[in-house]
Amino acid sequence: MKTRRIGKTSLEVTEYSFGTAPLGGLYRPCPREAGMATLQAAWDHGIRYFDTAPHYGFGQAERYVGDFLRDKPEDSYVLSTKVGRLLAPVPKDQIPNVGFVDPLPFKLVYDYSYDGIMRSVDFSYARLGLNRIDILYVHDIGVYTHGREVNDRYVKQLRDGGYKALDELKSSGAIKAFGLGVNEVPACLEMMADIDIDVILMAGRYSLLDRSAVEELLPLCEKRGTSITAGGVFNSGILATGPVPGAHFDYTPATDEILSKVRAMATIAKGSGRPLAQYALQFPLHHPAVASVIIGTAKPESLDRNMALTKEDLPASAFKAFEPHTLVAPPLGDAPVRE
Repeated sequence: MKTRRIGKTSLEVTEYSFGTAPLGGLYRPCPREAGMATLQAAWDHGIRYFDTAPHYGFGQAERYVGDFLRDKPEDSYVLSTKVGRLLAPVPKDQIPNVGFVDPLPFKLVYDYSYDGIMRSVDFSYARLGLNRIDILYVHDIGVYTHGREVNDRYVKQLRDGGYKALDELKSSGAIKAFGLGVNEVPACLEMMADIDIDVILMAGRYSLLDRSAVEELLPLCEKRGTSITAGGVFNSGILATGPVPGAHFDYTPATDEILSKVRAMATIAKGSGRPLAQYALQFPLHHPAVASVIIGTAKPESLDRNMALTKEDLPASAFKAFEPHTLVAPPLGDAPVRE
């Protein structure tokens, strides 16, 4: 599989990468056997960049990924995880419900400070059972997750010490790159105003449907030499399923407006003889700032189906017809959108 470089670093990642939120039991349980089989399918398809996080199943995804990669040749893969959430043990009846089914018995503690980031890295090493992490993303900092008042405190933590931790880890060679892993554009613009980052894992804001990153963020990334890894390219599923009853957009049931836009897109795709999902998967890679498209699933057959859609490269001109039906996320208020 082709690779692309992360920012100004020497790190190369495969154009398609594997996201492990589903391995943590996102919305449905993921037994170990299914998780390991899906990771093997990703490897067999040539994927060599794997992204995980403490948040995913409260440690479960990191454990699966580490167990899978442990016997792989050194330097044959790229691994990213995230900081900003620490895990604290709790009784099973106190495990918070944030969308993961049968997660490990922990609760989340947000901490973007110097000590919090350093502790998070040490804990991730232990869960992974690996001695290296290539990329660290600051996870879900922003109004979208925390609301404005709380987020202001977390941004101060990051600026006062968290950024220093990341810089030290990179300077020492412990990691090769760092950046943000978020669902919103404003948080990226705010951080990039005075902090140099290598990469942004942008979930759902640069997709065939949602073009929120186009006006300001992508030009800034090109100017600064910051890469994008594009997550959420199906926008919580609707660009894979089409405008079917119960389709989700941005983690919630799709509105009539969204359904109408996707219905028009599905008609265009059908007229070309190709599935809408094929356009959704390939669209982000046509921007020079995008290094990789992240595909997340807990089923080998789903991964097989998606990877089959990457075999025929679509030209940039193939996406023009969809532009009239795109959208830009509305401005964020002061309350969190998704906790």
